[in-house]
Amino acid sequence: MARRQNLLLIPGLVCDAAVWRYPAEHLADIAEVSTPPATQGETMADMARIALYSAPVKFALAGFSMGGYVALEMLRQAPERITRLALLDSSARADTPQKAEGRRAAIAACECGKFSDVIENMMPVLLHPAHQSGPLPAVVREMVGRIGVETFVRRLRAIASRQDSRDLLRKSTQPVRAICGREDGMITVEEHAEIAELAPNGRFSLIEECGHMTIIERPQAATALLRDWLVYG
Repeated sequence: MARRQNLLLIPGLVCDAAVWRYPAEHLADIAEVSTPPATQGETMADMARIALYSAPVKFALAGFSMGGYVALEMLRQAPERITRLALLDSSARADTPQKAEGRRAAIAACECGKFSDVIENMMPVLLHPAHQSGPLPAVVREMVGRIGVETFVRRLRAIASRQDSRDLLRKSTQPVRAICGREDGMITVEEHAEIAELAPNGRFSLIEECGHMTIIERPQAATALLRDWLVYG
């Protein structure tokens, strides 16, 4: 039996390690899975350094949403350690002025005690319309509750510090997989396709009837694509 790969999974802005529960369980036969800390650090560069510090010498790396930004910064800092890269519901671009203003407004609202309002305003763009009822909104709210307002604001500020990573992808040598939901309300399908187009060894996978939270909205489909990425690139 082939030796299992080391696989690091980086969660998103409103998530903790629980967001990866299904993929982690169902990839355990081919991967040694870990979720490094991604809540510390004031900048994206800091967050990447912290994740790299506890990582194996070489590893496959998957990042969801904000975790994709962390993963790209890890690639920038230690490309020789990363064997393959998957970016789910993420982007290689820096913030647009509109998104930057939205993050500043969210930080200001949180600092005025409106954390719950910020999260509720995000829900329609986090989940596909068909998933706005049922168990998934509660799953997201529970993760947010565990994260707390201080970590949420720290993450927002770190996201604003990230670099444009399109040139980084052009220079990459690893297999790079971009995965997103067709109805992702936060990041466009075009931005995901761009990731695969820029990377010399890039591939793009689209999950139908799915919003931004692919790994909890369509866990079986997302995990099947991650398995394919781990085995074939």
